[in-house]
Amino acid sequence: MTGKKSRRKLKAGFTTGTAAAAAAKAAVLALLGKHPPAEVRVVLLTGDFINIAVHGCSVENAFTASATVIKDAGDDPDATHRAEIGARVSLLEPEKGLVITGGPGVGRITRPGLEVAPGNPAINPGPEKMIRQSVKQVFDDFADARGAVIEIFVPKGEKIAKHTLNARLGIIGGISILGTTGVVKPMSHEAYIATISSGMSVARAAGSDVVVCTTGRRSERYAQALFSDLPEPAFVQIGDYFEKSMQMAGDYGFTRVVLAVFFGKAVKMAQGAAHTHAAKSRMGLETLAGWVQQRCPEKALARQVASANTARSAFFIIRDNCPAVLADTADRMLASADGFANTRIQIRAVIFDYEGGVSADSADTKGRL
Repeated sequence: MTGKKSRRKLKAGFTTGTAAAAAAKAAVLALLGKHPPAEVRVVLLTGDFINIAVHGCSVENAFTASATVIKDAGDDPDATHRAEIGARVSLLEPEKGLVITGGPGVGRITRPGLEVAPGNPAINPGPEKMIRQSVKQVFDDFADARGAVIEIFVPKGEKIAKHTLNARLGIIGGISILGTTGVVKPMSHEAYIATISSGMSVARAAGSDVVVCTTGRRSERYAQALFSDLPEPAFVQIGDYFEKSMQMAGDYGFTRVVLAVFFGKAVKMAQGAAHTHAAKSRMGLETLAGWVQQRCPEKALARQVASANTARSAFFIIRDNCPAVLADTADRMLASADGFANTRIQIRAVIFDYEGGVSADSADTKGRL
């Protein structure tokens, strides 16, 4: 025994866009090749390729076939992991070209600000390109010049969408067909960052010059109650992506940002953590204890904070004995956010207690936005 923890190599997966391209290719192969394939090879947007098993395939007649594959997110699973993604292909005359549509379970865009215009199915440009090139490759291999209608569908898409932020972005009725490269890299978190970007884009397109950044559903719920005059698109869940979100807020041209978070995230932000997940950034209770020592010289109080089990425990000690530290934490959050933003933005920091009350608000000392 070496004492070292063995690390298994994380498994990569593929996007909903790659799954849709694979299903479309399988359906066309079933029509032109006269038998359903067990597996298809899809060329990714990177130029690499991936072999994907076909889950199901049926030929309706000489001109129409359907196929499905099971989306595999690898070791970075999301709401669409193991979802069935399908394509129904109907052959047309050559002059009709390739027409891609969204069927049941594929969301429809209802708000401006995304890569796809309102009224269209939520199939992003990257996946659409993959679907086209996958189908065209089969036509080329069979020297067939016909066109086709390619309807992408997701049997449980509407149910899966309830576990995503699609409705907030104005994507109604199903999931999005996404992917910038075609492959899901474990722990890359590209999908969440893309969701933050989409949320900010929709907020700007809706005319909002302020974005309220929360770290999850609970803090967002409290923020919506506090800022009830703001429209729904103005609220964006940034998860742990503090630095990236502040950069994007500047890039999208917001003039005002509100950070509305619980104390644990607030302390990490105040300490300048670019990413606030526990695996990426330690809470730093010793640093917090130092802030307490500066404000309230009783050494026993600082020791209590340093030895607290959690940020929640430390919060109650500070709230009851040295509340000025909560305001100091909000001010330090502002300094960190200013450092991460690409441009000058008015920033406001709100720290919630665990019942939704406001424990600190930088607007109380810095002036309201």
